[in-house]
Formats: sequence, C-alpha cells, structure tokens
Amino acid sequence: MGEQNDFSRGSVWKHIVNLAVPMTVAQIINVLYNIVDRIYIGHIPGAATDALTGVGLALPIITMISAFANLFGMGGAPLCSIARGAHAYKRAESIMGTSFFMLLGTGILLTLAFETFRTPVLQMFGASAQTMPYANTYIALYLLGTVFVMISLGMNSFINAQGFGKTGMLTVLIGAILNILLDPIFIFALDMGVKGAALATVISQGISALWVLRFLTGKKALLRLRLAAMRPALEHLKEILALGMSGFVMYISTSIVQIVCNVSLARYGGDLYIGVMTVLTSIREIVYTPLTGLTNGAQPVIGYNYGAKEYARVKQSIRMMTVACLAFTLAAWAAVLLFPHRFIRLFNSEDLMLEAGVPAMHIYFFGLFMAAFQFSGQFTFVALGRSKEAIFFSTLRKLLIVVPLTLILPMVGNLDANGVFLAEPISNFISGAACYATMYFVVWKRMLSKQEV
Repeated sequence: MGEQNDFSRGSVWKHIVNLAVPMTVAQIINVLYNIVDRIYIGHIPGAATDALTGVGLALPIITMISAFANLFGMGGAPLCSIARGAHAYKRAESIMGTSFFMLLGTGILLTLAFETFRTPVLQMFGASAQTMPYANTYIALYLLGTVFVMISLGMNSFINAQGFGKTGMLTVLIGAILNILLDPIFIFALDMGVKGAALATVISQGISALWVLRFLTGKKALLRLRLAAMRPALEHLKEILALGMSGFVMYISTSIVQIVCNVSLARYGGDLYIGVMTVLTSIREIVYTPLTGLTNGAQPVIGYNYGAKEYARVKQSIRMMTVACLAFTLAAWAAVLLFPHRFIRLFNSEDLMLEAGVPAMHIYFFGLFMAAFQFSGQFTFVALGRSKEAIFFSTLRKLLIVVPLTLILPMVGNLDANGVFLAEPISNFISGAACYATMYFVVWKRMLSKQEV
C-alpha cells in the first residue's frame, strides 16, 4: 500500500496533471448534474424564463446540501492524504469511516428539514406567484436524492485522495451521462417539465452513490470503507469539522449570497433579473469547475509531500497550481467578454434575457483572473490543514464583501440591478489579493522556508 501513488517521488507536475485532468473532467461532469437541468428547463416552450427563474430560486437549498457534503468529504479527504503519507493507514480508514457516518446521518436530517419547510423557505428566497410552482415542484423531488448527493459528492473525495483520479471521474461520469439522457426524455417526451428534470437528477445521483460505495468497499481501494470503522470517532470528527469548515463556509456563504442576490434583484429588477443571475451563476459554475479540478488535483500532492516532509516539493506544487489557475482564468475572461451571447443562449434564447444578460455578464465577470489567487491560496491552506486561514478567507469573500455590497451598491446612484452584479468582481479583487498574499507570507515564507532549512 505504501509504495502505490507515492507523490514524494517523480515529477510533481506529472502527479498533479494525472490527478487534475480526470478530476477536472469529473468536476465538469458533476456540474452537468444541475447545469443540464437548467439548459433544458430554460428552453421549455411557453414557460422558459419563469421555469428557469424558479429553479434559480431553489439553488440556495441545493448549495446548502453540497456544503454539508463538502464539510465531511473535503474535511476528511486531506486528513487521509496526510495520514497515508505518514503510513498511518488505520487512522486514515477511521477518518474515512467517520466521514461516511456523518454524511449519511446529515443527509437524512437535511431531507426531513427541507421537505417540511420548503414552501416558506422559497418565499423567503424571493419566489413570486409566477415562479413558486416551478421552484416548489423541482426542489420537492430533488430533496429525495439528498442522501445520494451526500455519498457521491462527499465520499468521492476519498477516492481522489488515494490517487484514483480516473475512478473518481467515473463516479460523476456515469451519473451525468444518465442525467443528460434522461432529462430530455422526462422533460419533453413525457411532458413532465421541471418535475422530470428533478427526477432525472435523483436517479443519476443514486447510481453515482452506488458506484462510490462499490469501489470503496472493494479490493482495488488502498483504504477501504469498513463496517468496523463506520463509528464516529470524536477525535477524528473534530479534525474533520475543523478542516472541512472551510469548504462548508464557502458553500454556505455562496448559498447566502444567492439568497441576498435574489431578494435584491426581486426588488430592483424583478423575475427577469433573477433569471439573468441564474444564467450568470450557471456560467460561473462552468468557468470555476476547472479551477476546482486543478486545485483538488494539487491538494493530495501538497498534503502527501507535507506529511512526508518534502517541503521543496510542496512549494513546487503550489507554484504550478497557481500558474495553471491564472492561465485558465485569463482565457476564460476573454471568452465570456468576446462571446457573451453564445454563453447565454445555452440557457435561454428569449430576447429580453439576452438584452438584460449581456451587459450584466460584462460587469459580473470583470477581472475574473483574480479568482485564480483566491482558489490557489484557499486550497493551499486546506491541503496543509490550516483550517483557520481557510475559513477566514471563505468568510471574507462572500459574507464580509459580497453580501454588504449586494445590499448597498443598488442604492448608489442609479446602479439598481447592476449594483448586484458589480459586487462579484469587487470581491474577487479584494479577497483574491488578500488570500494569496497571506498564503505567501504565512505558508511559503515562514512555514515552508523554515522547515526546509
């Protein structure tokens, strides 16, 4: 077991690429679970914009579910990488078992809570009389697959942490292909509308969850999900929560931002602009997905080499991750600026949506390259187990910058809805610069340089 996927030997870049490429593909495919739904829903004849806006109003709930999946998945996986690097295999399996127990239990509780209060929650999120039927119908069915989401998303991190990037990619590939195939059948052929989109997603996520469990309990896994290890170990749970809190806060804060944006847009722009924001956040998910794949691919390499005390290789990994993220975000920024109509038409082709969406896109994605520094700094902290810094910068960007600006900027001059879109680029510049500078001086200059000597 100790000689397989040894990241302390060979080319650092090769290790990162071998993990990042399949993980990036996996992340892109994972995004398709919900993105494909919105693409099809945004083209339902006679109800496209209202249906798309309704699904957009349900997104904060979906994001909250992902937050809890990441709390225990991304919280436990880096600890597994560090333990495996130190050859502490029993500890690694105990961490994985604890994470699984928490994912399963939390998934059940979330299903019960959201199903009980979904209507008042959606009203609080800004649903109108026109959009509520679509939002309520979609989320009611989607919630039935909450446990599947928790297992497939949360436990897939432990497959990737063991160096099986291709297997992790297959986890989401299988489900996403099913979703892509089932969506048009349920939505259009069977005339189920948004209900069909939700049902296709639930079935697909269920198959993905079964795939994850089959691999982690099988002979190919280096660290197996064993029944004896599925009891929550409190000492591990504290570490998992501390480290996973960064990703959790990042997702929860995203959910809060989605809620605040929808409420503000309902006031300053109406349902149309909530639909525009749904399209823009969907495009952002597509753009940010390769960043997540790159940083997730580098994370096991950084964590393993840190556990193995190969500090020069840790610095090399961080440098390569940053350059790759920066190159991609510059290219993505150019694409959304040059071809805004093409991106918007993926989700909706109505003239009003294009008229409002193009200028909003130019504002929303301005200075996109700064996101590279946020991602690189943030995931370096997570990979090295520095949960306090990771949590702080998750909170800074969304809750301390975006939320206040979203509430204040629409009231400045005649910005109105444009003020809501402007909050995103401002937060990228402030938080991206602060996060990476802190990582450089705290981790690179102090922590790693001192230990190299």
